[in-house]
Amino acid sequence: MQQTEQNLLPWLILKSVPGIGNLIFKRLIDHFESPERTLSASPAALAVVEGVSERLARTIIRFRPIDQLKRELDIAFEKKYRIIPLTDDEYPVLLKEIPDPPPFLYVRGTLPVTRCSVSIVGSRHATDYGIHMTRQLCRDLAALGWNIVSGMAVGIDTAAHLGALMGGGPTVAVLGSGLERIYPGTNIPLARRISENGAVVSELPLHAEPDPHHFPARNRIISGMSLGTVVVEAAKRSGSLITARLAAEQNREVFAVPGSVRSFKSSGTHLLIKQGAKLVEQTRDILEELAPMLPEPPHRPEPTSDGKNKLPDLPPEEQRLAASLDVYPVHIDDLSRQLQLPAATISSLLLSLELKGVIQQLPGKFFTLADPAE
Repeated sequence: MQQTEQNLLPWLILKSVPGIGNLIFKRLIDHFESPERTLSASPAALAVVEGVSERLARTIIRFRPIDQLKRELDIAFEKKYRIIPLTDDEYPVLLKEIPDPPPFLYVRGTLPVTRCSVSIVGSRHATDYGIHMTRQLCRDLAALGWNIVSGMAVGIDTAAHLGALMGGGPTVAVLGSGLERIYPGTNIPLARRISENGAVVSELPLHAEPDPHHFPARNRIISGMSLGTVVVEAAKRSGSLITARLAAEQNREVFAVPGSVRSFKSSGTHLLIKQGAKLVEQTRDILEELAPMLPEPPHRPEPTSDGKNKLPDLPPEEQRLAASLDVYPVHIDDLSRQLQLPAATISSLLLSLELKGVIQQLPGKFFTLADPAE
């Protein structure tokens, strides 16, 4: 569907009506089939829909913040963001199936139109083990044609997106802020790479800040876009366990990667396993559960290398940076001083090398050459 102010404005108007959440919005669309018909309905017709009181019906009829919403659309069109309504063919098919899907998604990039999606979530304070396992799983899944969904937080989420990009597959980052407020700011370069190989999405207005209450709601989108959710390193009280609970409530599969019994960072994943989540040691453990749910296997991307772990041809600055690293970790600040380059330049070069599989990042902004055996 061609996106115009005329066909998108009613969606934004109805979503902005005080008292209309995602669940009532879906009921209204299911009943009236479009926001235009909903906005033009009589109070009596609106009140037939479950959850719509007479007061809310009158508010729906009167509420029209058109100028404010037109400015929102102007910015979206100017920045080449897309707004994908619930009834659009490009709307994620699995997300449509949850009870309270977002009425529309703000999208930077291209959403993969597929059911072959797996979400990977976990601790922001990940261990080397957690990051390694996440990258390996996501790289293998992406190489087999699976789309990787995560939340672009530091730690496990970032490792999931990077693993997907290294595997040559698409990845989707779901934000707890608006597209004009990328969070965390350190992942702005990563957001750009994701949008070139998948999509960065949000249900929130473009300038919405990353307020804490946005993230639990964001998590239902991460799980809702996926056939299954894999949790890597999570404490007993964490957002990752919320995502796992939401996945179970959405009748999706839940997986957990075990860790050390002495680490509190894996206490949540071990709890999930005790509660029935499938233990994941390798990619096959995920595919055994999810592959039978598909009518046909996912499209495997064309291989991007000959499989001999050769280093790619690198631009001069990347070659210089890679030559400054070995198997021993080096901090980003030390690299900046050693090469006499600004921190922003170093950060961009490191991300590029990481995506190419030349280097790997460790917690605390330390970097090493990647293990060629991985």
